[in-house]
Amino acid sequence: MQLTCRLASFADLAVLECTGEVDLATLPRFRDALVRHVDLHPGQVVAVDVDGLAALDDAGLGILLGAGARARSRHGDVLVICGSPRLRFRLGASRLDQALDVHPTAVAAAAAAATPAVDETAGVSSPTA
Repeated sequence: MQLTCRLASFADLAVLECTGEVDLATLPRFRDALVRHVDLHPGQVVAVDVDGLAALDDAGLGILLGAGARARSRHGDVLVICGSPRLRFRLGASRLDQALDVHPTAVAAAAAAATPAVDETAGVSSPTA
């Protein structure tokens, strides 16, 4: 099977919609699409819609994690859109859902992206010696 990645938008959220399979043969295409997606939107929250994927192997999960790290290094973030119970189970079993926010729909992802992040260090004074 092939992999198709298409740029779209929902509300103000840039979404990379992926269909097909992420496996050994399609990993380079998946990685390139994610890198481009993150690099086109520095400092922004972007989303990856994996609902159209029939398969997402372990290396593909690693590429998603890498995209999240890349986005954060550019002061942005990556959200995952996944409503498929099968894929949500896989994301949970691999604990990817603890590293990246996973939302069941584009509506939920757009709402999360529009909510300002809370600075957990604000107002916390560091200990002095």
